[in-house]
Amino acid sequence: MEDKRKYKFSWDLIGDIQLGRPNLGNTTRVEVYRLLQFTFRDIIELNVGKEQTDRIFYDAGKLAGQEFYKHMLKPTSDINEFISQLQAALRELGIGILRVEQVDMDLGELTLTVAEDLDCSGLPEGEEEICTYDEGFICALIESFTGIPFTVKEVDCWCTGDRTCRFEAHSVSYNATENEEQ
Repeated sequence: MEDKRKYKFSWDLIGDIQLGRPNLGNTTRVEVYRLLQFTFRDIIELNVGKEQTDRIFYDAGKLAGQEFYKHMLKPTSDINEFISQLQAALRELGIGILRVEQVDMDLGELTLTVAEDLDCSGLPEGEEEICTYDEGFICALIESFTGIPFTVKEVDCWCTGDRTCRFEAHSVSYNATENEEQ
């Protein structure tokens, strides 16, 4: 069956920034990014509901994380080098300041934080974590590095009163084994 999507993602859709924006370059303000993100989220949620919108944003984040890994990071099998590259890229691109609190690759568990997060730092306090896109993005980065499936859930968010976003990542295969043993 032929894929008839109008804008199936490819890195080519990033375009030639130097050619297309010779005066403005590759920078814009956070307000513009958030305007785009939250208007999309609002309209999608009006059309398909909160749960499906969360799934769409998670999946979009996952696709972005896969592409980011392929195009912005150098291949490595060393977890410390992977984390170092990722920290540098996220900071340089103004996405956020990544810190790793805990890593146990034998158990398939990571806990990390993103301060000054592009999606939510500085937003008003509310009831729920909102970084669903980031969950998918981080999930894909870890999966791309490890080659095994993970789940990622935000457990602390600027929007729930914390001043950094905290994410817990768990290997799906480890979780399945753990559940079978119980």
